[in-house]
Amino acid sequence: MRGNIAQMMQQAQKMQENLQKAQEEIAKLEVTGSAGGGMVSVTLSGTKECRKVRIDPSVLSDPEMAEDLIAAAFNDAANKIDAESQSRMGSATAGMKLPPGMKLPF
Repeated sequence: MRGNIAQMMQQAQKMQENLQKAQEEIAKLEVTGSAGGGMVSVTLSGTKECRKVRIDPSVLSDPEMAEDLIAAAFNDAANKIDAESQSRMGSATAGMKLPPGMKLPF
């Protein structure tokens, strides 16, 4: 029985190390989301910090449309980060299911 506990502790430690490594990798990511056929693009870091916004000058003539496209591009980038985070965290936990309501990264 003690061998099983020791083995479980080693596995938990390894998973924790993998999670930490995955979180560090995610933080270094840069993802670009776009909207309006590329007329607006937003680049976010893995921590969802805005790094760059590019707006085609033709969009600026319609402020409402510009606002909508910026929001859509931001959401596109945020969704890409979420998907990549989920993928990398899933790999780090080796497919181990988390309890309901528990999200990664912590």
